[in-house]
Amino acid sequence: MPRTSPAAAPARIAVIGGGAIGGYTAALARWAGLDVTLCVRSPLDGLSIESGGTIRPAAVRIVTDPALVGPVDWVLLTTKAQDTAGAEGWLRRLCGRDTAVAVLQNGIGLAERVAPLVPRGTRVLPTVVYISAERTAPGRILHHVASELHVPEGPLADRFAALLDGSELRVHRVPDFTTASWRKLFTNLAANPITALLQQRTGIFADPEMAALTRDLLREAAVVARAEGADIGEADISRTLELYATAPRDGGSSMLYDRLAGRPLEHEFITGAVVRAGERHGIATPLNKMLLTLLRAVDRELRGAKARELRGAKA
Repeated sequence: MPRTSPAAAPARIAVIGGGAIGGYTAALARWAGLDVTLCVRSPLDGLSIESGGTIRPAAVRIVTDPALVGPVDWVLLTTKAQDTAGAEGWLRRLCGRDTAVAVLQNGIGLAERVAPLVPRGTRVLPTVVYISAERTAPGRILHHVASELHVPEGPLADRFAALLDGSELRVHRVPDFTTASWRKLFTNLAANPITALLQQRTGIFADPEMAALTRDLLREAAVVARAEGADIGEADISRTLELYATAPRDGGSSMLYDRLAGRPLEHEFITGAVVRAGERHGIATPLNKMLLTLLRAVDRELRGAKARELRGAKA
């Protein structure tokens, strides 16, 4: 009698980072039947997602020690951009000969940021993330809106889309990833710094003066984006303003959530990316540079407070 072929084992995914994006993507991948390991720094007693008023647990494997993991099919790197280097221990253990790494972070130059941290030859897929979610407690994620991942089209993008085909994460393959990256940066460029500095939710952008300031910030950045090769124009600025105007008034930004939780900020990879690119091209960015200066001051205070807290815990 002919043998019946056994069912293929589910793809093995490791998600590095237990924040809002990491927890949410890990849960959706697990619910789609994939074998998911969530790699975090501190122990969690579980993972659950609240969305649309419903709370649902996700039975993922949670690991805090890189020594306990081995090569997987895909790694999803979801740490904050400033924490990328700290993920090297995980990446070295999780990446085998056939492993691919999807980088789900803010900013531009994602593949270049991660390439030095993975074994030579590892394929890296930069990923633009459109997910509004908030970590309300360790292992507890509140999902607001959107579940989209944009990647540069090609064979690796096709594999990534096939991997997540049965999940609620929608993968879009785009031909011009430079433009896609800058368009995503635009969604963060005013919302993140302004909500974090003022410690207010996105309803603040309904104020006409704030909307005018936002337009000026984005116009300044658009000049830089075009110098970087992105097809960014007035339509993108208007689209971003419309996004802010229609966002839930009680929503926030990842930078606001970080400040409220006393965590370091991601300003160098959002506002800082515009300022540094402007400097490379000899383009003045006074508004974004002002925000960067203020954000650096806030971040210094946050880091100082954290250091004092750690010293007090050791005393």
